[in-house]
Amino acid sequence: MFRLSAVRLSHFLPGAFLLLSGLAAAYVRDLSVFFTSLFNVLPTLVLLLGGAYCAVYRRQRELFLMITVYIAYYLLDTQTDFYRDNGRVREDAAVVFHLVCLLLPMLFALFGAWQERTHLFQDMVARFAVLLAVGSVALGLEQSYPQALLGWLAEIRWPSLHGQWMSLIQMSYPVFFLAFVVLVVQYLREPRPLHAAQVIGLIGIFWMLPQTFILPFTLNIMCSQVMLMIAASVSHEAYQMAFRDELTGLPGRRALNERMQRLGRNYVLAMTDVDHFKKFNDTHGHDVGDQVLRLVASKLSKVTGGGRAYRYGGEEFCLVFAGKTLEECIPHLEAVREMIANYAIQLRNQENRPQDDQQGRQRRGTAGGGSVSVTVSIGVCERQPEHRTPEEVLKAADQALYAAKGAGRNCVMAHGQKERRGALRVA
Repeated sequence: MFRLSAVRLSHFLPGAFLLLSGLAAAYVRDLSVFFTSLFNVLPTLVLLLGGAYCAVYRRQRELFLMITVYIAYYLLDTQTDFYRDNGRVREDAAVVFHLVCLLLPMLFALFGAWQERTHLFQDMVARFAVLLAVGSVALGLEQSYPQALLGWLAEIRWPSLHGQWMSLIQMSYPVFFLAFVVLVVQYLREPRPLHAAQVIGLIGIFWMLPQTFILPFTLNIMCSQVMLMIAASVSHEAYQMAFRDELTGLPGRRALNERMQRLGRNYVLAMTDVDHFKKFNDTHGHDVGDQVLRLVASKLSKVTGGGRAYRYGGEEFCLVFAGKTLEECIPHLEAVREMIANYAIQLRNQENRPQDDQQGRQRRGTAGGGSVSVTVSIGVCERQPEHRTPEEVLKAADQALYAAKGAGRNCVMAHGQKERRGALRVA
């Protein structure tokens, strides 16, 4: 099912920026010698650097996407170079161009949706076999039956759907449409930067092909940009793996460490722990335990007052309030504590889990499974002159957290505070 809650605009921003910059560069007709030389070597350079990057991190899907785009670039670049040098197209220009327009979106969608599920070497051999088979058949037909193949490709099969605006062969449009649908569905089922980059890259290819013989460096620029989108998505996902917790979606421990180095002099740190989580996990199972952690993380991420939530580790979370005082933060911490305590979690199996928040709200409170509630304890500390480093403030907040646990849990306790804040929730 679709995971609409995981869709992020940030997944599309790098690809959209590269697409727009490629469009702007393609329409510049008078280029200096430097940029002319750069655009001539840019696709090869991007393939070597991006391909090496993908190979090092064993991202074969991305590597073959780049190889597919580069093969199309090489075939069309040979034709455009001949056209610029001689003022006419080669005899095989039409059939080569039409083949690329048909096969490029097909292979781009195939390799884009083909996930690595087997041994890496077996997967690589299978992808090479597909690429070699398709290329060999296309080359054989182009060499043996060029006129027959050209007539078959250029034939108008659906006259009622044919329009004057169509600058590609008619068969390429349904192929592009199907490829677009496949890649969009893939993104909605598993939203991630790579899948978003594939959608944007396909749009760039669709725009590029009709302009190949019209705008001088369209082919070089757009092929380079599409390959850069793929390489950038690998970097984007690597960053998310390093700095974002996969289970909860919150920034992780490493992101917290970097954030603490840029806090300045005035800030508040709060440590949060799920009460009796180990007992809860042993009673209801790890799947429900993960559900609880995701719930707590989603509520903490909505904390007001300028706070930012981080996954510290296990069932512990950290809230950072930059430029705030303790008195300013306490009401917001109390609010998020009450929000978590008052939320009833419906216990369902994996097959019967709601796919989005709206469906979950509709099912909540109905029959079909038990419900549980969880509470959190919060320890908070404001940076004081005696605190030399953020780590000392974090340690003090952790001590306040232990004090909150000793005070009965489900409360907010400030460092050095003798009385607890909040009320004990009794099941």
